[in-house]
Amino acid sequence: MSTIAESRNDQDVRAVQPTILHPSSGRMPTIALLSTFPPTHCGLATFAAALAEGLKNVGVRHIGIIEASDGTACSLDPRVHGRIVAGSAQSRIATARTINAHDFLLLQHEFGIFGGDDGSEILDLLKDVYVPVVITMHTVPLAPTPGQRSVLEALARRADVLVTMTDSARQRLLSLYDVHSSAIVTIPHGATVPSGFGVPEPGISRLLTWGLLGPGKGLEWVIDALAMLPDLRHEVKYTIAGQTHPKVLANHGERYRNMLKTRAERLGISDMVEFDDQYRTVPSLMGLIRNSTCVVLPYDSPDQITSGVLVDAVSAGRPVIATEFPHAQELLTPDIGILVPHKDPVSIASAVRAVVENPQLVESMSLATAPIAREHNWNTVAARYADLCGQIASQSLVLR
Repeated sequence: MSTIAESRNDQDVRAVQPTILHPSSGRMPTIALLSTFPPTHCGLATFAAALAEGLKNVGVRHIGIIEASDGTACSLDPRVHGRIVAGSAQSRIATARTINAHDFLLLQHEFGIFGGDDGSEILDLLKDVYVPVVITMHTVPLAPTPGQRSVLEALARRADVLVTMTDSARQRLLSLYDVHSSAIVTIPHGATVPSGFGVPEPGISRLLTWGLLGPGKGLEWVIDALAMLPDLRHEVKYTIAGQTHPKVLANHGERYRNMLKTRAERLGISDMVEFDDQYRTVPSLMGLIRNSTCVVLPYDSPDQITSGVLVDAVSAGRPVIATEFPHAQELLTPDIGILVPHKDPVSIASAVRAVVENPQLVESMSLATAPIAREHNWNTVAARYADLCGQIASQSLVLR
């Protein structure tokens, strides 16, 4: 198999050691991390678990996980020191006490994970938190409801620092919300960076989309695109991997997945599309990516400012075909990806053809991803969070 292992290894991503000390004691600070957490299946939980591991790898001596829960799935991870349950004032009081036993709070924010209208219960919690607060903004709505705007701007007033993961998110905060630029720091989304990934063997081209399924993922447009490529029928296999989003499953069952299957059957391309609904661990997911030629992210929404799947794909050395959502526009230069309009199967078909018929393009795109892999490695990202906490503790934060 043709491999780019040697080319990537000389730019290997090593653990970055933070340069932080608690000013009063000369010790590494302790950090409370508030988020959803596995076994909850969502991007936020995956992010929090990876960030916690990265913080440990770069030398943070104690990370206490506070799990945001709806009262059903509960983590048995020994690092989980508390649990905040939507609608429970008792759990909020206990959570504040746990957080205040640490030096810092790293809060992962999404509107849907805390109780109250638009997650407003998080503001009640923060009234009782007395340690510095760093808030990572996973969602910055382009057209916020009045409630979302109120909650987000209140969080900005309370936080010592807001972290955005893209420049697009930073600019959106500044242009649409009452947030001061000095309160915002940009730290990229982390990625699991495998070592020595090679370019797949010549032969069948394996397209891959993974993540929780539900309306808005745009997978139907890829199916329509494949139907426009009858001459490539035996040269392309498209894998749709991932379980249905739990909230979608609870409200609508497998309606979206079944629609995709029916669509492929009616277009006569069922043999080109494979559905993989198993839950995958990180090593299993890396194996799936290893066997892919190109990752396809056909998301419908123009509002997505952050995509963990996008950074994982690029950091794994895979070219990406993506719709023009903000994070893709920011990350995908022409040498590592192909941008297509939303809901446009003709453009997707053209991009697929370019990948399938030009193996040299795939190899050159794979080689070009190395700098992004270095920047998004979880240890590198965690070190930046740790350094940020150290700068706050030293009262010498240089805000950009």
